[in-house]
Amino acid sequence: MKNKAKKPGLIRRFAGYYRAHLPLFALDMFCALLISGVDVVYPLLSRKALDAYISPGAANLKPFLVIVGVSIAMHILRAVCSYIVTYYGHVLGVYIEADMRRDVFSHLQKLGFSFYDKSRTGKLMARCTTDLFDVVELAHHGPEDIFISVLTFLGSFIAMLTINPLLAVVLIATVPVMLAFVMYLRKRLHLTSRKVKESVAVINSAIESAISGARVAKAFTNEDYEVEKFERGNDNYIRAKGKNYKAMGQFMSGMEFFTSILRVIVLAVAGLMIILDRGNMTLKVLTVFLLYVSSFTTPIRKLAMFMEQYTAGMAGFSRFTEIMDTEPEIVDKPGAEELTSVKGDIVFDNVAFSYDGGRKVLENISLTIPHGSTVALVGPSGGGKTTLCHLIPRFYDVTEGVITVDGRDIRDVTLRSLRGNIGIVQQDVFLFAASVKDNIRYGRLDASDEEIIAAAKAAEIHDDIMRMPDGYDTIVGERGITLSGGQKQRVSIARIFLKNPPILILDEATSALDYATEAKITCALERLSEGRTTLIIAHRLSTVRNADEIMVIDDTGILERGSHEELIALNGAYKLLHDAQNLLYGAN
Repeated sequence: MKNKAKKPGLIRRFAGYYRAHLPLFALDMFCALLISGVDVVYPLLSRKALDAYISPGAANLKPFLVIVGVSIAMHILRAVCSYIVTYYGHVLGVYIEADMRRDVFSHLQKLGFSFYDKSRTGKLMARCTTDLFDVVELAHHGPEDIFISVLTFLGSFIAMLTINPLLAVVLIATVPVMLAFVMYLRKRLHLTSRKVKESVAVINSAIESAISGARVAKAFTNEDYEVEKFERGNDNYIRAKGKNYKAMGQFMSGMEFFTSILRVIVLAVAGLMIILDRGNMTLKVLTVFLLYVSSFTTPIRKLAMFMEQYTAGMAGFSRFTEIMDTEPEIVDKPGAEELTSVKGDIVFDNVAFSYDGGRKVLENISLTIPHGSTVALVGPSGGGKTTLCHLIPRFYDVTEGVITVDGRDIRDVTLRSLRGNIGIVQQDVFLFAASVKDNIRYGRLDASDEEIIAAAKAAEIHDDIMRMPDGYDTIVGERGITLSGGQKQRVSIARIFLKNPPILILDEATSALDYATEAKITCALERLSEGRTTLIIAHRLSTVRNADEIMVIDDTGILERGSHEELIALNGAYKLLHDAQNLLYGAN
């Protein structure tokens, strides 16, 4: 797994997702500005009313009512702005979440087999779902909370300076202590929040694995074991969440203490000034000052909440960027050209391959497969037959040597054009939880219904489909669970008939079929193979005896090669396999 050498900081990358939604972001910030303005100006109006218009028997009722009316209008404006910030701010967050999910999903489509070899489905799902929920909360609340808090804080402080500088300075002197407290607990909150994310991903993986393997668990009566395995992950989540809440509790209770103690400080200092008759402190000034203490402490509370959101959101965003920073190992080289008018001549020139630089699975493989020929690969499991075939469409890149198609190094052509000319029926058939028609159409997305039916007939699956409840519109269930093994295999073969590529790779394409169906499919595959380059991986030698060339492969390389008759005459490894299968299945 390669990582990009240099990336902008997390905050800068996070901020980049606002660019596509700047009008909505500007509206959100403008309304946040108005909210902050109301919070700062209202105590000033209250002071004006207290100083000038509120006194027993005063005859200045009209100016007082004007101030009351202005205050009501300001709070109506504040309510409207709060609605906009709440609604459109959350919409902005959802847009950003959708953009991030689209980016990570698109990036996952680019990553190769080696990435998925090492990754668990549940953990990847968590990166695309639950992790991004906290990110969207930060995306919505973060900028506006900081903006409102900073403006309200500064505005309140400036207003308090105009009322009583000494008391304002006393209040502001407490801020560094509060900031030190915030920074002290910030790192711990971040670490515990990340642990929670990781434990949730483990739980998702356990659930995904248990649901996918539910039938295996029941077959082996291992339900209790699955529950125990899930409980271990669940217990880890409880512990991680407990530590996170402990850190959060310390953080929030500390902030509550600091913001509450400010009122005590104001009361104590102002009370002493009044008792000692120092400064211009009066009960009216104290009342206004206490209003400003609320305006002064609310931003601090918001910033405290923001720190919680920031740690949770950035923990999710950092996990998001881990995937985004994972470079696809198999990519088009600069200047890669389209592979067109493919005949299908394939050459392996001294090819070697190993997974992650470990022991070589293939070594010194040199062979030529002329276009239009059928080559069968047989031999014991683990000999590298499937790996060899996976190198042709560049699911993995060769460690040494060169593979060419029509004389062109496959690394010099685009992946899309290379794979577009190769059809693969794999041993482990995957069908989507969709209709039979949609699963066949996956071979060529623009195919007509008539072409789909023709492909199904060629794969000997049409009659089976017509007996299904909804015919071609029948939903096959997750991974095609409602179909038999043979039906799933034939649906996957129908995809290849529909794709109609010049190069075919059949990896145990008839392994799940009964003998009668196998005979039909073998005939159909032989018709499909006419004029095409075909590689067949098979354990049943009866399915490959008519191949132009058969190669016996084990972990040491190519042991034997030749036609069925030539290999039988060699009386070597192929003959041993042939005789062993005769004992099991009878004469071929």
